[in-house]
Amino acid sequence: MDVSGFWRDRPTFVTGGTGLVGGWLSRALIENDASVVCLVRDWVPRSTLLSGDLAQKVTLVRGDVRDQAAMERILGEYEIDTVLHLAAQKIAPIANRNPVSTFESNIGGTWSVLEACRRSPTVKQVVYASSDKAYGDCETLPYDETTPLRGAHPYDVSKSCGDLIAQSYATTYGLPVVITRCGNFFGGGDLNWNRIVPGTIRSVLRGERPMIRSDGTLIRDYFYVEDGAAAYMLLAEKLAGDAALTGAAYNFSNELQLTVREIVEKILRLMGQGPEFDVRNEATNEIPHQFLSAKRAREQLGWKPLFSLDAGLERTIAWYREFLGSGND
Repeated sequence: MDVSGFWRDRPTFVTGGTGLVGGWLSRALIENDASVVCLVRDWVPRSTLLSGDLAQKVTLVRGDVRDQAAMERILGEYEIDTVLHLAAQKIAPIANRNPVSTFESNIGGTWSVLEACRRSPTVKQVVYASSDKAYGDCETLPYDETTPLRGAHPYDVSKSCGDLIAQSYATTYGLPVVITRCGNFFGGGDLNWNRIVPGTIRSVLRGERPMIRSDGTLIRDYFYVEDGAAAYMLLAEKLAGDAALTGAAYNFSNELQLTVREIVEKILRLMGQGPEFDVRNEATNEIPHQFLSAKRAREQLGWKPLFSLDAGLERTIAWYREFLGSGND
């Protein structure tokens, strides 16, 4: 619970509420007594937001982040104080197949939300969810917040652009926006089975051999979803108390480097399975090595993760055991 009372009755707008992080974030906000408005474009009945009782505790508004007039209406009619902008097309292979729709959602949607915030007299804090993919492929690791943003492939470029647009609104207009850059999120509620964590868990629970679509050597920074939700909320709180944070970006990470093979092997161990999986080597346009430094967040925000990687995986496995055991296969 929010012992400080910061979130109590705070009118808060979440875009991307049916996504993995958006669902957990909405739940955390409700648990801290916020007044939550969630934007929903596509109705995803099995999402964390819509599948249980959470939908009865938030205000659901159908719409698209690209519709600036709708964004302005929502901010005005619900007298929104804090905006948490998570909505995006987040799947790299989909972005490779459908770059224009990805650019429209991730870039156009971002300037639409930010412009609506700029024109709103009530908005006091904006958190924009960027990504470690905004850094692109860099030789110097780990990435810190001074690493240039130079995405090359459609999804990476969309996040680089959205990140720079957020910075421009802070610099040019003084919009109180801060930026998060997190690694690969995982956690219960992710229904994109092509992602390595939910796909591996589902395969094990089905008695199937897990599949790795890459060659298994890609190194990623895996970050548990409840830690992500807590980080977004902390950043909004810190921005409310210190306007000097406007325009700043923060990496959030467990600061662990794992290959895809290693994360699969770890899941298999936690589930009591042998290290057997199928390597397809079909992935293309992937950054080979990504790894974040969270030093700035630790030192400036006093942030630290709530869960170790293993603890996050254990909670995730337990979630899918219950979910898939209830016939949601």
